[in-house]
Amino acid sequence: MTGVALNVHQLHIFYTVAERGSFSAAAQALHMTQPAVTMQVQALEERFGTKLLNRTTKKLELTEAGHMLLPQARKAVELMRDTDVMMAKYIEDLKGRLQFAASLTIGEYVLPRLLGAFLRRFPEVSVDMKVMNTTEIIDAVAHQGLDFGIIEAPCDVPGFDAQPVMDDELMLVVPKDHPFASFDEIGLDAVIREPMVLREKGSGTRQIMEEELHRHGVKESELRVVSEFGSTGAVKSAVEAGLGLSILSVWTLKHEISLGLLKPVKITGVSFRRQIFAVRLKSSILPMPAAALLHELRELSHDQ
Repeated sequence: MTGVALNVHQLHIFYTVAERGSFSAAAQALHMTQPAVTMQVQALEERFGTKLLNRTTKKLELTEAGHMLLPQARKAVELMRDTDVMMAKYIEDLKGRLQFAASLTIGEYVLPRLLGAFLRRFPEVSVDMKVMNTTEIIDAVAHQGLDFGIIEAPCDVPGFDAQPVMDDELMLVVPKDHPFASFDEIGLDAVIREPMVLREKGSGTRQIMEEELHRHGVKESELRVVSEFGSTGAVKSAVEAGLGLSILSVWTLKHEISLGLLKPVKITGVSFRRQIFAVRLKSSILPMPAAALLHELRELSHDQ
C-alpha cells in the first residue's frame, strides 16, 4: 500500500461502479466520463496494491479484495451523505443549480409554496423542477441525472433509497353550498351515498383513499363515482361546480378554502394520512443545495 492518503471520492466512485454493475452506468450516475471513472478506480487499486474488479467482456465482478472493500466504501458514502444533511441547516451561502422531479400533486400545489421560502433564504440557488408521475421520476433520477425525486408513496425499487420528507392529509371536500359544508365532521355512511368526483385510478391520492376506505369495510364499487380526472385542478373545479364531492390533499385546497369556495370536512373515524418521500440513488451523494432543500422541506412543512 502506498503512502498516499485515502481518497473518499475514489471510494464513492468504486462503490457506484460496484452498485451499478458497469463503468458506463457509474459514469452516467456520477456525471463523469467513462475513462475518468476507470482512471479513479485504477488509482484506488494502485493505492491498495491489489485488483478490486475483474473486467471481462460480459460482466464486471468484484475480486475478494473488492468484496472486502465494498461495505467500507458504503459506510464512507453514507457518512458523507449524513454529514451533508446534518450541516445543511448551518450553510447560509449556498450556490448552485438544483435539478429534481416531483409528482403531480406535490409539484403543482405543495413545493411552489415551500420553495418560495427556501429561495428567499438562498437567492444564489436556482431550481429546475420537473413534474411527472412516480415511474417517470424513478427513471429520471436513475438515467437523467436528477438529484432526487419527491413522490407520494414509499419506493422499493432496487438501488433506490426513500426517506420521508413531509406529512400530508387527505380530507373530504365539498362545495360551499352543499349541506355538508355546515358540518366540521360527517359520518362515512352519509358520504358514500353522495356522488363522487375522483382522481384517476393509479394516482397516489386515489390509492390512499381506496386503501383507507377498504380498512373501514367500504369497497370501491360502493362509491358513486360520477367522474374521474387526471389532475387535482380539474377535480377541484368539478367539486366547486357541484358535480360531486371528492377526497383531496389539504395541501391542494388552501387557495379555495381561503376564498370560501370549498370546505374540507372530516369523516368520522377515518384518517387519510400519508407521508411524502424523497427518493434518490443509494450510490449518490446529494449536492449541498439538495441536502439543504430537503432539510428545509422537513422544517417548513411542519410549520404550515
